[in-house]
Amino acid sequence: MSEYPNLLRPLDLGFTTLPNRVVMGSMHVGLEDRFSRFPAWAEYFAERARGGAALIVTGGFAPNKTGWLYPFASKMTTYTEARKHKIVTDAVHDNGGKIALQLLHAGRYAYHPLSVSASAVKAPINPFEPRAMSDRTIRKTIDDFARAAMLAREAGYDGVEIMGSEGYLINQFLAPRTNKRTDRWGGSAENRRRFAVEIVRAVRQRVGPDFIIVYRLSMLDLVPDGQTWDEVVALAEAVERAGATLINTGIGWHEARVPTIVTSVPRAAFTQVTAKLKPHVSIPVITSNRINMPQVAEEVLARGDADLVSLARPLLADPDWVRKAQTGRTDEINTCIACNQACLDHTFSMKPASCLVNPRAGNETTLRLLPTRRAKRIAVVGAGPAGLAAATTLAERGHDVDLFEAADEIGGQFDIASRIPGKEEFAETIRYFNRRIELTGVKLHLGVRVTAEQLMAEHFDEVVVATGVVPRVPDIEGIDHPSVLSYVDVVRHGKPVGRKVAVIGAGGIGVDVSEFLTHDRSPSLDLAAWQREWGVADPARVRGGLTEPAPEPPSRKVYLLQRKTSKIGKGLGKTTGWVHRAALKAKGVEEITGVAYRRIDDEGLHIAYGKDHRLTRVLDVDNVVICAGQESQRDVADELIERGVVTYVIGGADVAAELDAKRAIDQGTRLAATI
Repeated sequence: MSEYPNLLRPLDLGFTTLPNRVVMGSMHVGLEDRFSRFPAWAEYFAERARGGAALIVTGGFAPNKTGWLYPFASKMTTYTEARKHKIVTDAVHDNGGKIALQLLHAGRYAYHPLSVSASAVKAPINPFEPRAMSDRTIRKTIDDFARAAMLAREAGYDGVEIMGSEGYLINQFLAPRTNKRTDRWGGSAENRRRFAVEIVRAVRQRVGPDFIIVYRLSMLDLVPDGQTWDEVVALAEAVERAGATLINTGIGWHEARVPTIVTSVPRAAFTQVTAKLKPHVSIPVITSNRINMPQVAEEVLARGDADLVSLARPLLADPDWVRKAQTGRTDEINTCIACNQACLDHTFSMKPASCLVNPRAGNETTLRLLPTRRAKRIAVVGAGPAGLAAATTLAERGHDVDLFEAADEIGGQFDIASRIPGKEEFAETIRYFNRRIELTGVKLHLGVRVTAEQLMAEHFDEVVVATGVVPRVPDIEGIDHPSVLSYVDVVRHGKPVGRKVAVIGAGGIGVDVSEFLTHDRSPSLDLAAWQREWGVADPARVRGGLTEPAPEPPSRKVYLLQRKTSKIGKGLGKTTGWVHRAALKAKGVEEITGVAYRRIDDEGLHIAYGKDHRLTRVLDVDNVVICAGQESQRDVADELIERGVVTYVIGGADVAAELDAKRAIDQGTRLAATI
């Protein structure tokens, strides 16, 4: 008997059967926009089909040029374009999978001057103001959706997903926030949903009865003047009548000020919304967002919250997610930690998407991990993210690997990160690498601060140095005062911290430490607390499911300081930085920029700030926590290189600037692929 009977049960759709309940959700990875990248895109999906995903949904394709996300982005408008997709659909079918093309009209989110919307209401996240669509343009757009679906069928797709959520065009017609029309496409709820329903009806008429139509329905808008719950239910019922096969859950608009997929969001935080809708329709419903492990998915399905689960980033992190669940190897899953650093941050920066914990994602044709032709005896020094990636990849390829770590556990900076409220998921990566060490045969030596002499005495063929970083100690008078602690002292070693604290350094670590110091408990482990903190409410009670946030009081008074005059958190990731800044604001963290540190003494931290540092202040704090950067720890590497040993330096030991696990894991994996 499987551990996951609900997750792995087939689903009969009448004209076709899905072998399990896992849908690979839509994610734009940057391979869709150029036909020259289609072979790589095909292999990317083929690997997920081999891994057992029941239904794969592509990134969004516009049904016409006004629907482009940006100029010359992906679209499905001609037979020539459709034929080029055969390489993709054939690759998925040859590996036992099914695939649907997502049809997405960006509406006012389109990053070009041709953008259109229900009304001429500019999005707060876009400089372009859209034109209000005429009745003729609306009817033409409905036909464009239907034609795109027909072309998708010609291209070999098993279905389409109609993107009706996340604040894109269809959603813009549905919500009073963006639909100010007074004609038959606006005003009443029935008129506002007419556009969505007519699209589904037109698509079904064009593709016939034996083609999957998924409708992505915004169940929780999380913006002011979103849809009411009654409107959401009425839309779902109308979409079913119009011919949808499945209804997928959409949560939040892109402009919403509530996080929906970052690591601090509790697992399966929104499945209760899907569960609320499920009794109102007779077709299967899919739930989504922060479902990253089979146990979570099984619980959701066993409760009856949904009929299927949608995973996007978890299948970036591990394409074999389903197969591992099927074969009792859940402990081998490379878990998505919802960091967004290599996937969504890349997408919004117009870079191809990949995955922090799996650099092969999106690079399947270029980053191949083939068996080595000549096995070598290799030492890897340091078991942080870079060293772990290098050691396990080297061993997987057939090398004899010894991994040395000075601490009593693996993980390095990831171990510290996993202790930050809202970043508990980072511990999953450490769990994964522990298991990988066992499976690949890496010989792990914990609590060993190995020297160059010892390594040379062992006659390793090559050495990889991933010794990481040490906290930088700034030159401030009184830096040796008893009140001064490093972030390692506070987070890893649990040294006592008073009720008033100054944090010096406002990079990623300073922000994390400030969150650590202001939380008594992590809201990501308590759904109700998280909902209060961000103002997420029952959509049946509050329009759009959005209410006034009510965060718990901070556990300490924290001052967060930096020398730079720029905005604090400016260097954080595009999709997560705003979440951290909002969390600090909610906890009353006082941010001071352009600071000159004068001294630390019994009175506290003496600073100067403002123009030409004319203003002075003494922060009466119990402790000063230093988060002022890092320095590479590479003494072993320098000595080995000096003595002529073949040595590679990776991770923080190579570059100590703002810690970057994405670069570290990628660097370690790519190095191991070449040795």
